[in-house]
Formats: sequence, C-alpha cells, structure tokens
Amino acid sequence: MDARKAKHGGFLTVFFTILSIFYVYPIALVVINSFKKKAYISRDPFAIPVDKMFVSIDNYINGIEKTGFVQAFGWSLFITVFSVAAIILCTSMCAWYISRVKNKVTSTIYYLCLFSMIVPFQMVMFTLSKIANILHLSNPVGIIVVYLGFGAGLAVFMFTGFVKSIPLEIEEAAMIDGCTPLQTFFRVVMPILKPTCITVAILQAMWIWNDYLLPYLVLDIRIYKTIPIAVQYLKGGYGSVDMGAMMGVLVLSIIPIIVFYMACQKYIIEGVVAGAVKG
Repeated sequence: MDARKAKHGGFLTVFFTILSIFYVYPIALVVINSFKKKAYISRDPFAIPVDKMFVSIDNYINGIEKTGFVQAFGWSLFITVFSVAAIILCTSMCAWYISRVKNKVTSTIYYLCLFSMIVPFQMVMFTLSKIANILHLSNPVGIIVVYLGFGAGLAVFMFTGFVKSIPLEIEEAAMIDGCTPLQTFFRVVMPILKPTCITVAILQAMWIWNDYLLPYLVLDIRIYKTIPIAVQYLKGGYGSVDMGAMMGVLVLSIIPIIVFYMACQKYIIEGVVAGAVKG
C-alpha cells in the first residue's frame, strides 16, 4: 500500500513539474527574444540569442523611449496600489459587518456581491464607460472607485468566509475592555485577517496591473496610459509591430508583479483555504 502511494506521489510530482515547465516556457521565450534583433524574433523565435542575434539591452532602451514606460509604470503602480488598498479596507469591513449583523439588508448585500462575480464584463462595459464619463471618473483616482466595485465581489466572499471562522468571544472580550467597534476591527479582527488580506491583495494586484480593457474604456488615454495601453503604442501602421521593443517592455512589466507574488506566495493557500470556511 505504501509503495503504491509512493508511486502515485512520484507520478504526480513528475506531472506537475512538466505542467509547470509548460506554463513557464512562454515567459522564458519572451525573455530570450527580448535580447534578439527584430528580424530574428520572427525568423527564429526559439533560438538562443548568440553572435549576430544578440542586441544586449537595446530593445529595453528602445521600448522605454517609445512607450513612455516610466510614466506608464508610475500610473500603473499608483492605480494598482491604491485600488488594492481600497478593496482590502472596504471589503474587509463590509464582510465583518455582514458576518456579525444578521438581517435582510446584509444578506442582500452579500448575495449582490456574489452576483457581481458571475456577471460578464461585456454586459456592463458600455454603460460603465458612459457612467464613468458622466461622473468624471476618467482619471487615475476615479478608476480606483471602478476597480473597487469590480473587485468587491470576490474579496467580500473570501473575507466573509474567514470572519465566520473567528470566535465571537475574542471581539466581545475586546469590547468589554473598552474598545469601540472600529477599534475592535482594526486592533483585533484585522490582524487575524492578514492571510486573507495578502491573498486578496495578490489576486487583485495581478488583475489590476495586467488589465487593459478597463483602463482603455475609462481613462483619458491621451493623458493617462497604463503599461498595457502603452505597449499597444508599439504597433505601427498596416499591422507592423516593433517586436524587439515590445518584448523588452513586456519583461519589464512582469517583473514587479512576479516579485510581489514570490514575496507573498506562502500566504496564498492559507488565505484561500481560510476564505472557503463556512460558518
């Protein structure tokens, strides 16, 4: 029986190793091609850049200059950081209220959040862009409100599941010691929510950082360009694309989110499992 389990475990290890290679290979291919001359990227995309193929960091410099990468990076960072912060703060407080106050209003809010998770974005993108324009949300601060609305569904679901697993006696003890509801939340509940906060932050940051469609619909792209929008400006007339510069910019754009993910990955499983608890 033990030998069969060991054999089964070994097979799964090999399977997931091969699967991981398939997932990582496209990223490795982008990195490899970012050091090639443009002609060789299309002609021989799988070759290692050596000799006359190799262009050092010229593609990176060219991509930064053509796209205004530094400014686009700044806007992407601003929108991502403050959107994620707003989502975590507002949805964690909402989930705590929903879990502790049982009435028709809180139940309705909870089910509306769940419903928002299954509504396709294509159904609302026209009305969304129109309303954003009417409310003057076509700027980096305004789009944070839009991201809060779209990210609330999943975040409230995960936070609610975790809050239900927190013993109510802990909060009652804090209130007996003189804490107000806000003090109880920030001093007692919020530290316990740390694994779920980090999980939500990772999921939302990866989505917001890489999002193209929502900023394109909402922002005034003549003034504000996020990285995905800036990359599109490497496309020229008649379908021509500066592939070398695009590969370089793509590598630069994925580095921050990969570093953030690697730094926080140990909390992902813990947070997801905790968020799935039902009280």
